[in-house]
Amino acid sequence: MKKHIKDFCIRGLMFAWGGPAITAIVWYFIWKAGGMESLSPSEVLVGVLSTSALAFIAAGISIVHQIETLPKVTAALIQGAVLYVDYLGFYLLNGWITADKILIFTIIFVTGFVFVWAAVYIPTRIRVEKMNKKLVK
Repeated sequence: MKKHIKDFCIRGLMFAWGGPAITAIVWYFIWKAGGMESLSPSEVLVGVLSTSALAFIAAGISIVHQIETLPKVTAALIQGAVLYVDYLGFYLLNGWITADKILIFTIIFVTGFVFVWAAVYIPTRIRVEKMNKKLVK
């Protein structure tokens, strides 16, 4: 268990630097859409720190796929649930979405998560099956 916690922290720290970059990109698009004129220092602080935390959690949770006792579907469901709560919570905290848009966010999130997960899982499974067939020969 200690190894998984350590790996979670290492993965998280590797990607937490992206928080300020994510914040800048989101603010740029909000500004271009006419949704923002200026930011207060507290908005900048909350935005940068919260997106660093968002990136830390999002990268760290991928560790669930390294826990061999977890079935792949369970690991994917845990990862998806944590990512959903992570993104939704920080998006609401920063005012990037409003409560009336949660259903739209949920549909987009679930569709994107399933697509990305399938795009990674299916080719990996095919490669593993090919390697297993070669080992049998």
